[in-house]
Amino acid sequence: MQPVNVICIKWGQKYGSDYVNTLYSMVSRHLSRPFRFVCFTDDNDGIRDEVEVKPIPEVGFKDFDERKPWTFGHGWLKLTVFAQPLYDLEGPTLFLDLDIVIVGSLDEFFEPEGDFLVIKEWDKSDATGNTSVFRFNIGAHVDAIEHLKEDPVGARKNVRNEQEYITQYVDRQNKLKYWPAEWCRSFKRHCLRPFPLSFFQEPRIPEGAKVIIFHGRPHPDDAIAGRSGKWYRKVLPTSWIKEYWR
Repeated sequence: MQPVNVICIKWGQKYGSDYVNTLYSMVSRHLSRPFRFVCFTDDNDGIRDEVEVKPIPEVGFKDFDERKPWTFGHGWLKLTVFAQPLYDLEGPTLFLDLDIVIVGSLDEFFEPEGDFLVIKEWDKSDATGNTSVFRFNIGAHVDAIEHLKEDPVGARKNVRNEQEYITQYVDRQNKLKYWPAEWCRSFKRHCLRPFPLSFFQEPRIPEGAKVIIFHGRPHPDDAIAGRSGKWYRKVLPTSWIKEYWR
């Protein structure tokens, strides 16, 4: 069976090494085929030995502060995984955000054919995908970086963030495909009970879900403790996250 890559990226102080270590642990339990797990980061302190750690790729941009990695704001550094070469990596690659909870098999994410597979963004009617979970082949989308470098202002004119940029870019090339909707579910949208049931019943795992996405607050550790991050959103302590997020 062909080995595959599973990659993530960590920069700044938003998430600690424990998130990388937990993600590796979840992947190792839910992916049966041989894989390399690589974390691109600006700080490898505390990351477990099983994780291959590499610096965030340099793609030819400079931030306003040249001591820092390039970024136009939160999230844009994720596009550096499209660099070519990307160290010695090659072949099918699954990107995973750090703040997810894996609750089912990841094997199926390597089965569908396609150049770029991603979550369909739940609150968008256009082509935008949610890049918490996406699959591509190393080097296949370096043109997206080159397009951004040629005209950084114009290329970002009609997008708010990196996931709008990359998914709309590959859609214009007719290379965009989405995962089956039930595979990747939002904790806030699909796991939380509707009001007023959220005050009496803990969040559930939707049927058919493989990955639970935590976008914004709460984070997984918040949900375990019953912290919502918002005064108007009730989140009861969610016991099943302890089982999977470890």
